[in-house]
Amino acid sequence: MNRLTYSLCCTLAALGVTGVSSHLNAAEPAPANSDKAAIQALEERYAAAFNAKDVDAIMKAYAPGPRLFVFDVTPPRQHVGWEDYRKDWQELFAALPGSIKFSISDLDVTTAGAVAYSHSIQAAQFTRKDGSKFELVVRVTDVYRKVRGHWLIVQEHVSVPVDLDTGKADLLSKP
Repeated sequence: MNRLTYSLCCTLAALGVTGVSSHLNAAEPAPANSDKAAIQALEERYAAAFNAKDVDAIMKAYAPGPRLFVFDVTPPRQHVGWEDYRKDWQELFAALPGSIKFSISDLDVTTAGAVAYSHSIQAAQFTRKDGSKFELVVRVTDVYRKVRGHWLIVQEHVSVPVDLDTGKADLLSKP
């Protein structure tokens, strides 16, 4: 079992999902094109909602309730539950009230039955209250669960690289 598969299995076990290891190590690819397309569509709706600053539409991408878990790029270190993360989005848009330009690139989705994971690069340009611009490029890893026929994010990890010599975050992380 490779490190990524092991890490995903540990994450999914923590979420209460069982029997995933055999699916992830299957020799034959799962017929998951429609699931991948559904997750890609979810991410496209999320990007459109982000650009529109529509918190209600953004939160439709996430599993409701207390089991949602997010490591975001801004403090606090973690958000537990749908309501907590919704508040984080409201605070973000209040702090950066101007226009937003957001995009997702390098989205790679893997599905395994009723669970899936993805990683992507997400870039945003925000406008502060004083009109100045602020740019940010983050790395995002999402874990999804299919709930009543719809894919939802149940865990998310957002990060930026850190220069270990200076201790400073690389907010525009280029490959």
